[in-house]
Amino acid sequence: MTKAIKLLTALPPPQRDRLTALAREVSFPEDTRIFEAGERADRFWVIRSGAVSLTQQVTPLQRVTVASLGVGDLLGWSWLFPPYEWDFGAEAFSPVRAYEFDATSVLTLCEEDPQLGIVLVRTVAEILAHRLEATRSRLMEHAAMRGRSML
Repeated sequence: MTKAIKLLTALPPPQRDRLTALAREVSFPEDTRIFEAGERADRFWVIRSGAVSLTQQVTPLQRVTVASLGVGDLLGWSWLFPPYEWDFGAEAFSPVRAYEFDATSVLTLCEEDPQLGIVLVRTVAEILAHRLEATRSRLMEHAAMRGRSML
């Protein structure tokens, strides 16, 4: 499995400073649904404290946690790709503090600073590769457990 990448620490200092200038601090109480799959993705977060569960609805009554995110992790990438809708849901597993970024502002900054845009997209791609591997493993474990319970 690839190593987990932290967005802000992966960016070179000049690009990190330009990006963080757009951040606003937010918080989510424990058990808050931050977003649902299919909703409009127009922002993202970098977690400062607490934990977030990424979930996938597998049946109308069952959600599976496919990833757990913590300090320094990127929450949300669907803002970067059409159709700009969340692919997963997210829930605060504990009280969460985060930096929130407006997608339109970040994309405008990336147009103004193409170097930042390239570094940001590459970093998000690395994060996605790691998450894809982790999600696939989690779903395979879930399927194997379901298969054993049916025996």
